[in-house]
Amino acid sequence: MAKKKAAAKPAAKKKSDGYIAKAPIRRLMKKEGADLVAADALDKLIGFLESSAATATKDAIKVCKEDKRKRVTAADIRNATR
Repeated sequence: MAKKKAAAKPAAKKKSDGYIAKAPIRRLMKKEGADLVAADALDKLIGFLESSAATATKDAIKVCKEDKRKRVTAADIRNATR
């Protein structure tokens, strides 16, 4: 009889599944004059940046599809953010 495998532990839950790292944003905030940066403020700013980037990307992709192109260019992003 085959041995049963032990149940796998659920993966440790990350605080954020985002794409933007916290350290560079914290450095940017400190460079702009913030002495101390709260974790909540950092998470809020990262969430805003990710949602803005996602919106701009979606708009740029719409333009590319209308033009029957596959490559998103800097001009597409520039036009999407205006």
